Amino acid sequence: MNAKPIATKKKVVTFGEVMLRLTAPSFRRFSQTNEFIATYGGSEANVAVSLANFGIPTEFVTRLPDNAMAQACVDTLRANGLGTEGIVYGGKRMGLYFLESGAAFRNSNVVYDREGSSFATLRPGMIDWEKIFADASWFHWSGIAASLSQEGADACMEALQIADRMGLTISCDLNFRKKLWNYGRTASEVMLPLVQYSDVIFGAEPEYKEIFGISPVGFKAVDTSYPLDLPGFEAFGQKVSELVPRCRKVFLELRNTITSNHNLLAAILYTDGALKHTGIYDIVHEVDRVGAGDAFVGGMIYGLLTYPDDDQKTLEYALAASALKNTVYGDFNQVTVEEVESLMQGNMSGRVAR
Repeated sequence: MNAKPIATKKKVVTFGEVMLRLTAPSFRRFSQTNEFIATYGGSEANVAVSLANFGIPTEFVTRLPDNAMAQACVDTLRANGLGTEGIVYGGKRMGLYFLESGAAFRNSNVVYDREGSSFATLRPGMIDWEKIFADASWFHWSGIAASLSQEGADACMEALQIADRMGLTISCDLNFRKKLWNYGRTASEVMLPLVQYSDVIFGAEPEYKEIFGISPVGFKAVDTSYPLDLPGFEAFGQKVSELVPRCRKVFLELRNTITSNHNLLAAILYTDGALKHTGIYDIVHEVDRVGAGDAFVGGMIYGLLTYPDDDQKTLEYALAASALKNTVYGDFNQVTVEEVESLMQGNMSGRVAR
């Protein structure tokens, strides 16, 4: 598992579960609503949609039941520009998740209903990875895919070993979800062997703590003048690099939550023994933060493919894409390259484009 140069061919494969998202409308509590807004989402599908919006050929791989709801989901994925030829069918049901959106000092709440789903019962050998990877240069997966069952973790290992053998660049979103790790093994013991295949790793500080045991440096910004602890983050990145020698780029998105609708964001990249960082976005009127990390990853992969010699621009692009996602309802980040670049250039006026 030697380090590879970052891919220059542009087809990206992402792998994970796509679910039906059911959101209580108008910031209602679950106990207050008798209707839900139905959309689709899931970390790796969210990344794929971002990439497709940015013009990157993208294939999304999952397992779905062979029924009308799954077909509606696939139609939505195709409408968002994703390749779906790698989807396999079997099992009895789609995964669901219910979202109660927070407001002011009340937190958002997610309830998962995905046990026994088609994806959760995925096994090694069900997906023809060699066929899927034949014209691809990049494979992206996340810790969610390994969290649902041991068989799912084994399927991740199968995909990683084949992607490695076929020379793809591999990125991992650590994506720790405490509510999902219920099959008797810790996230750390499952994920540590899997992340060794990573050329690029992304996560938030608490996720690095869960997987690698590295204490957070901390990000307590209340305004954009907050000074980042750059020596602390440099030491943090060095520790990750020591634990995953193959990894060439360690990304962190930093978020300080003031209220459910007011967040401050920044980002860090440790690469080639050096640290890069962004400024801070102060998002006062957040619409929907679900998928903001996935939007960062979509921007990160786009940047690494599009600006291969400019890591600072990649980092700025990824954070701007994530900041914009906080203003977009639903899991999918429905923004364009032009909108991301406009924000990077400081256009924060919110004026009507005429």
